Amino acid sequence: MRFNFFYFLSLLPEYALSATTMLRAAARPVLKAQPVRAFSSTAAANETLREIEQRLKSVKNIEKITKSMKMIASTKLTKAQRAMNTAIEYGRTNAELFNQSEVKAPEDAKKLWVMVSSDSGLCGGIHSSITKYTKRSIAEEGAEENQIVVLGDRVRNQIQRSNAQDVKLAFNQIGKQVPTFNDAAAIADTILTSGIEFDQVNIVYNQYTSQISYDAGTLKAFTDKALSQAEGFKAYEQEEEATKDLAQFAFANAIFASLVEGHATEINARRNAMDNASKNAGDMIDSLQLKYNRGRQAQITNELIDIITGR
Repeated sequence: MRFNFFYFLSLLPEYALSATTMLRAAARPVLKAQPVRAFSSTAAANETLREIEQRLKSVKNIEKITKSMKMIASTKLTKAQRAMNTAIEYGRTNAELFNQSEVKAPEDAKKLWVMVSSDSGLCGGIHSSITKYTKRSIAEEGAEENQIVVLGDRVRNQIQRSNAQDVKLAFNQIGKQVPTFNDAAAIADTILTSGIEFDQVNIVYNQYTSQISYDAGTLKAFTDKALSQAEGFKAYEQEEEATKDLAQFAFANAIFASLVEGHATEINARRNAMDNASKNAGDMIDSLQLKYNRGRQAQITNELIDIITGR
């Protein structure tokens, strides 16, 4: 039998119609077995409202924590400021000794950098200011070899990223309580007996400027060798042992003054940081509450429309 191409073309519409009818018949039971779900914006709105409610709860909890930490810092600040006022007088008297004696380090003097900070965080840029000031001062000195002693884990972690080979000693457990002179004397004695050779000490610490600001600065101290060679000190006859004891006491006194003032600055910075965090949390709570109320109002409106229209 010879295949007629034109006859085949004439039958195509009928075959297509019958195939379409078969597909519809096959799909109809499936559609009946699985009823069509009416998707609306209500489900998505409910999910969004739940997320907003969870965020709102989390921010409220954070606000409670920051307010509590602010109250604790405010309580500690009074005691820290009282100790700081006393320590500042010690520091001024200590600096006056070196100023009146006109002590100067030799040109090839070995300098020791003591970075005074603490182990605690959540106090703004207290620790980074010490690190930046020390790194900038070391770069200005241009010495090939530098010696660094770190008080506090926070600053140690920062300075070790760039000057790990220069860190000779590190102390922790700093900043939990108001520092005492015994703490400073123990630190000074450990440094003096560690075998580190130096002629001048630059103690880097945060100076208390006001309740909203602070600046990193240095407090200098010298060894008994540099003190005995000072022009103003040569005018008086002093025994070698007494000069050594005086230099060691001045070194411990400088560390004490910087520790106490740095501690008060840190407590004040933590109080300000927690106050700012509480204000930011309050602003976020207001924004989320407004967003939640608007979403809830839109959800109620959609439900009323569905009831009225009989959907």
